[in-house]
This record gives sequence, structure tokens and C-alpha cells, in this order.
Amino acid sequence: MKNASKVFYVSIAIVTALVLMGIMMPSTLEQITSQTQGFITDTFGWYYLVVVSLFVAVCLYLLVSPVGRIKLGKQEDQPEFSRPTWLAMLFSAGIGVGLIFYGTAEPISHYMVSSPTGQEGTDQGIKDAMRFTFFHWGVHAWAVYGSIALVLAYFTFRKGELSLISRTLRPLIGKHADGPIGKAIDVIAVISTVIGVATTLGFGASQINGGLSYLFGIDSTMTSQTIIILILTVLFMISALTGLSKGIKILSNVNMGLTAVLFLIVFILGPTIFILNLFTDTIGSYLQNFVNMSFRIAPLNEGGREWINGWTIFYWAWWIAWAPFVGVFIARISKGRTIREFVVCVLLVPSLISFLWFSTFGSAAIVEETVGQISISSLATEQSLFGMLEGFPISMALSLLAILIIVTFFVTSADSGTFVLGMMTTNGSQNPSAAIKVIWGVYLSITALALLYSGGLLALQNTMIIAALPFSVVMVLMVISFLKALQKEAKELGLGQFALAQKRAVAAQNKKGVKEAG
Repeated sequence: MKNASKVFYVSIAIVTALVLMGIMMPSTLEQITSQTQGFITDTFGWYYLVVVSLFVAVCLYLLVSPVGRIKLGKQEDQPEFSRPTWLAMLFSAGIGVGLIFYGTAEPISHYMVSSPTGQEGTDQGIKDAMRFTFFHWGVHAWAVYGSIALVLAYFTFRKGELSLISRTLRPLIGKHADGPIGKAIDVIAVISTVIGVATTLGFGASQINGGLSYLFGIDSTMTSQTIIILILTVLFMISALTGLSKGIKILSNVNMGLTAVLFLIVFILGPTIFILNLFTDTIGSYLQNFVNMSFRIAPLNEGGREWINGWTIFYWAWWIAWAPFVGVFIARISKGRTIREFVVCVLLVPSLISFLWFSTFGSAAIVEETVGQISISSLATEQSLFGMLEGFPISMALSLLAILIIVTFFVTSADSGTFVLGMMTTNGSQNPSAAIKVIWGVYLSITALALLYSGGLLALQNTMIIAALPFSVVMVLMVISFLKALQKEAKELGLGQFALAQKRAVAAQNKKGVKEAG
């Protein structure tokens, strides 16, 4: 295969083994992933909380540090994409399918099914439901993405390294970044990416099937989900072959536009004042309890710990498993931005958009549930969005629009995934060949099908938590390597805190001298 690296062949072999096991021994794979997932969440739950909080701390430090002036590229480099297009692309790749899948389902689940604080069905339960939803989809999620993307963009565009995970570790492991150790790290990143993207594609296919089942009575079966994935595979492969500046760029702008239309309709026709009030109140409680939620592990409460394992630890693993894919993609489109601009736009803007989304769709679902129109909490997760939309005028049109949005997010995520996997397995090529992208596109789809076949959504969740653990260690090393390189450059550029203090003192002295001379 032209331009394919050793990482490509090793990764393909591992993914092929996983797929074959899922097809030939589905119950065995489901049992293995379930047991492994249980061990990881019970043993390393504290570790996930600490690691993700570390990424948040690093991003907040970079936001206010003098090194925020450093550009992700050469001083003369300019951004390739406009800021609105850039934000649309990183948001579509980073979190789009998840917002649609969980936008209604998570708040209503925390409120009526299983509350993080045991306050189901109460006014306090509504506040707690929204607060923890903000927590799961806010700064922590984007700090994971932002950390790895920032490291990759810095080493690729400023230091001239190949766009590979292993090359970001050169300040720590030196020449080993080019040898077997570096190759092993890149394979871990590729496997994590395949599982993370395939899992999300499985969620998307399940929700499309769920919507068709809710609206038209089409059974939610493995056969129907297979047909859906096959059709969407053709669509995203067409997009993938058109290139980054056409397919992904156009689709990202289209699905953000469609998503904005659905959001505005639900916001305007829904309980608007309640949405705004709950959004404002939740922002306050989210900020007030930020540190407490970040380290909440419930060591003396078995029920609370089970909830944390099923929600918080699952999400933290999801973000980490997706991090190499989203990180490589965001890094690729962020050349020419400063570190401070990058952190603001990647950490804060998408978080705010997510908060508005969950406030709108979660509030609408809670109001419908409370007044007794539709029991959304009794629906399957993949059907809850369509149950909520049923209470609106032109509900059929809104539901079809929602399905179209899921399709476009699915295509965008898969398209971005094939591009990133192509980069990671062709020695960091900024424009991987069509053949490589086609192969990875096929493998993403069959991996999603194999995981669905071996245990449905639960198997998807279990596999993702497992894949995230080894890559989380790689991410920690990446951040340490980045901070080490950044500290060295800051000294060279005179951007350290001490250097800046000296510059201010000299400037003040010169100003004083000018006044005295005058």
C-alpha cells in the first residue's frame, strides 16, 4: 500500500482480530469487555477523575499564561479557515453526534430514572440533572480534546515534527520516538481512535434506527442498523474522497446550520423563559460546584459510585478514546492560531454551546414529562429526542430534520475519522491517499457493526472505556512533554513570568528617565 507505514499494517491486523471476534464469538467478546470494563471502573475510576482534572488545569494555565502569545506555527502563518468555519468543523467532529443522542436523554434520565444525588422527580432533581449534564459535556470534555490538539499543533506546525502522537514525546524519550516505542504509541493511538469513532457511529446508527422505529414502526434490529450503516458508509466515503477543504468543510457548515434551525425552533416554541432561567441557574451551580464534581468518587456510597461509573467515568473514557481522532483533526485545522485563541475557542465556546443545547432540549423534555403529556423517561435512550419532539407543532417535520442532522453528523464524524486515521498511518501525511481513507472508512463501519452485534450499546460503552485507559497514559506524557518544550521556548523568547517582570521594570525605568529628562 503506497505511503502506508508499519503502524498501518499492525493496526489493521489488531482491528481485524477484534472484528472477527465480534462476528464469530459475540457473546465471548461481550463477556470479556464487560468484565474488563467493570475492573477498570472500579479500580481506576479515581485515576480518570484526576487525569481529566489535570488536563483542565493545564488549559486554564495556558489561558492566562504569557506563553498564550505563542503561535501554533511560524510567526507569518495565517489560519487556513475563517473562525466560524473553524469552530463549525471542530464542533462537528468533536461532539455533534453525542449532543443529538444525549441532548434529551441525559437530563431526563438524571431527573426521573437515576439521579446523581438521589432526588428523582423533585425540583432539586431538575437542578441536579442539569448541573451534572453541564459537568459531563462542558469544560472537562473540551479540555481533553484541547490538550492533545494543542500539543499536536504545537509540535507539528511550530517545531516541524510529523503529525504523529509519538513525535510529540521527543522531549521526553528522544530518539525512541522514531523507533519501536514510538511505533507502539502510534498503534495505541490508532486503536483508540478506531474504537472511539466506531462507538460513536454505532450510537448514531442506533438513534437513526430508533427515530425510524418511533415514527414509522420500523423495527430496531441488527439488520436495519446494518443497512443504515452501509448506506451512510457510502455517503461518508464520497465526502472523504473530496478532501478536507470541500467535503468536511461543506458538511460541517451544513450540519451546524441545520442544528441551529432545530435548536431555535425548540427554543422558541418550547418553554423559553424556563429554559433561560434554568440555564442561568445551572451556570451558577456548575461553577460553584466545579471542583467538588471534578473529584466526586463516592467512596462510601455504593449506589453513588455505581452512578459515577455509569455516567462520569464513561464520559471521561469517551472523551479520552476520542481524543486522538479529535485532537489530530483539530490540530490539522488550527495552524496559525495563538495558544490563547486556541484555548478560548476550543475550551469555552463549544462548552457554552453545549450548555445552551442541553438547557433547551433538557428543559423541553422535563416540562413535557412533568405535565404528563409524554413519558419520555420510559422511552429507549435513542428514542427520547423523538418523544420530546412529538409534543411540538409540526413534530413529524422536526423529527425528520433531527434524523437528517444525525445523518450529517454521522457522515462528518466518519469522514473526519478516515482523514485522521489516514494521517496517523502514513507517517503524519497532511493529505493521506484516497486508498488509505477508503480502507479505514470500511474498517470503521465494520467495527461499529461488530460491536453492535456483540452486545449493542452496552458493548460500545464497555469497549470504549477499555480503549481509553492505555491512551490516557500517553496523553499525560504528551502534556508533560509539551510543557517541557514550551518552558524552554518561553525562556528563549523572554516570555517567562520573571522575564516579563524584568521587561516591565526596564520599561518603567525608561519612562521615568524620559520624564526626568523632560
